Amino acid sequence: MKFNLSKKGLEIAPSVTLEITAKAKAMKDSGIDVVSFGAGEPDFNTPENIQSEGIRAIKEGLTRYTPASGIIELKKAICEKLIKDNGLEYKPSNIIISSGAKHSIHNALLAILNPGDEVIFGVPYWVSYPDLVKLADGVPVYVETKEENDFKFSVEDLNKVLTPKTKAIILNSPSNPTGAIYLEEELKSIADWAVKNNIFVISDEIYEKLVYDEEKHISMASFNEEIKNLTILINGMSKAYAMTGWRIGYAAAHEDIIKIMSNIQSHATSNPCSISQYASVEGLLGDQNSVEEMKKHFKERRDYMADTINSIRGLSCSKPKGAFYIMVNFTQLLGKSIRGKVINSSLDFASVLLEEGNVAVVPGIAFGDDKYIRLSYATSMENINRGLDRIKQLVEE
Repeated sequence: MKFNLSKKGLEIAPSVTLEITAKAKAMKDSGIDVVSFGAGEPDFNTPENIQSEGIRAIKEGLTRYTPASGIIELKKAICEKLIKDNGLEYKPSNIIISSGAKHSIHNALLAILNPGDEVIFGVPYWVSYPDLVKLADGVPVYVETKEENDFKFSVEDLNKVLTPKTKAIILNSPSNPTGAIYLEEELKSIADWAVKNNIFVISDEIYEKLVYDEEKHISMASFNEEIKNLTILINGMSKAYAMTGWRIGYAAAHEDIIKIMSNIQSHATSNPCSISQYASVEGLLGDQNSVEEMKKHFKERRDYMADTINSIRGLSCSKPKGAFYIMVNFTQLLGKSIRGKVINSSLDFASVLLEEGNVAVVPGIAFGDDKYIRLSYATSMENINRGLDRIKQLVEE
């Protein structure tokens, strides 16, 4: 039977990162010892104080519908966090809570885009940006970045792709997949550009807490009222609090934008999980030692992984300033063979590593850049050791 299905839906590609993770899991389930560097989530368990609050919510019957845009207790906690961490003053009416930061970005794009509006973001990009833009009837516009510039775009880059249809930019700092962090002066120049051209900024700050080497995270919206009104700040509980499965993200923006996002969400999903919302209040306002402890481990792993990759013949990488990923440059291997398989692309290289080395990585083409593979160091030092040993042995054969 031939179905007449949605053209828009048919154009949406599955997430390559989830595909790789699923393939690696299937190999593991069949008894193969696979080391996976594909994970986009902390390997730590949710902190106990947050777990306890979730259990309390269940036992006290806080398991029913909440307001579609989230409970007032969590909105107030988010406002408290934003003033304390980011110097940003918002009211609960400026906040919406969604089922993960990805859902918040989806809502934001639906709220601001009309068909044909253009959204600019840098390459390499997080895998979902292009398809989220397309789902909202927008047009993705790609800005190539360079490793020597820490994979960051500038005002000059933005001017090259600016058109009358440009509606928004997406800025992800710290970045997935590169770990890049935009410095204060870089953010200020982009903010001035956005205000001058009346362009929205979707500021994806989900990795905010995971910054290293005395680097400082700065929120785009914190510079002045004009850029604050144009910024839709995106954050959530998944990365900093090891709460990926709890599915809580949030956005802070002008009330007019939040109102539309809330109306959309009320029809699409209703409220995010009630139990997760109550647990998230404790996450934001409770003890933060677990975040610092997790960050300490991530830094140790990053240092070891970056140093080891740079010692492998044919591979290189820059040391990322944030998040928990490393983009590995393998251009020296292009055209060469590993166990009879020619490396012509990141998919080729990722396939060889998985099939011949039992190591799962994400090909750079998933992020729009075919010269790299992405490795996550959100896994144990034991796994990092074993996995990098396997990669070294394969590449240097």
